[in-house]
Amino acid sequence: MCGHVTVHALSPDEARAQVGALSAVLIDCVEGGASVSFMAPLTQERADAFWQGVAEGVAAGERILLVARDESDGSVVGTVQVVLRQPENQPHRADISKMLVHRRARRKGVGAALMRAAEDAARRAGKSVLVLDTVTGGDAERLYDRLGWMRVGVIPNYALWPQGGLCDTTVYHKQLPGA
Repeated sequence: MCGHVTVHALSPDEARAQVGALSAVLIDCVEGGASVSFMAPLTQERADAFWQGVAEGVAAGERILLVARDESDGSVVGTVQVVLRQPENQPHRADISKMLVHRRARRKGVGAALMRAAEDAARRAGKSVLVLDTVTGGDAERLYDRLGWMRVGVIPNYALWPQGGLCDTTVYHKQLPGA
């Protein structure tokens, strides 16, 4: 059971040290049917390679990696990234990527805490426009609506579900006042 969570950004060294824990969250999400860029079955090796690449991006200053930890046992129960590196004509924009919450921690405010922390981190990094996409009709879509994100539209047949079959995606943006 998930207790109270804390959300914080990982340093490059912390990101490298947490690859296994981050992989466990990603694998759980893919096993649970989340369309998050990976097909099932997602192996530990493929998940670890993905997170090692993310850690390199953190070290290069290209992204911020946030994690939510269950305070009762210290486990990582969620994560989200703020992708800072953008084309030169979009220095004010960032992408929100891989907002993942372990199934045991869902519907407990973890996703909302991660998103608020991501928005704050983006604002501190000088970003004023955020963009993300998510599976149409999923729980995350309802979360983004509640948090004031603006729906841009739906792209049909955008990606595959982890077990196969096409799914639509909804694109969102949010303007960050005070950035």
